[in-house]
Amino acid sequence: MPQTTVTLSTRGQGLYEFTDQVSAFVRRSGMEEGLLTVFVRHTSCSLLIQENADPDVKTDLNSFFRRLVPPSSDPSMRWVVHTMEGPDDMPAHIKAALTPVSIGIPVSQGRLMLGTWQGIYLFEHRDRPHRRDVVLHLSP
Repeated sequence: MPQTTVTLSTRGQGLYEFTDQVSAFVRRSGMEEGLLTVFVRHTSCSLLIQENADPDVKTDLNSFFRRLVPPSSDPSMRWVVHTMEGPDDMPAHIKAALTPVSIGIPVSQGRLMLGTWQGIYLFEHRDRPHRRDVVLHLSP
């Protein structure tokens, strides 16, 4: 069963599309039918399948999650205990708990069965740049 790890560099909070890298892995595998599992190996980021046509979608999602879970320095977050790694760390863990760290995508005729406007994104929840490892595993 084909498997690889993709390393993505982030520049802070936001959505980072990597659909092309995932599609290339599926093509190289030569597998016609199967299920691709995409898994991120971190606790302060997550994965999303989301619209990739209008960049406003990314802007709105980022704004929503910042409002939903503000930094721990925000007065509404004074209940947070885990602050040792900075005011964005515990909120990042909460956001990752609300969004998937693993997704499954069907493969048919050697291609991802994504919809027309769907892209695969790493959703970075930390403020500073990180290198994130994403495991791609294709099963028949």
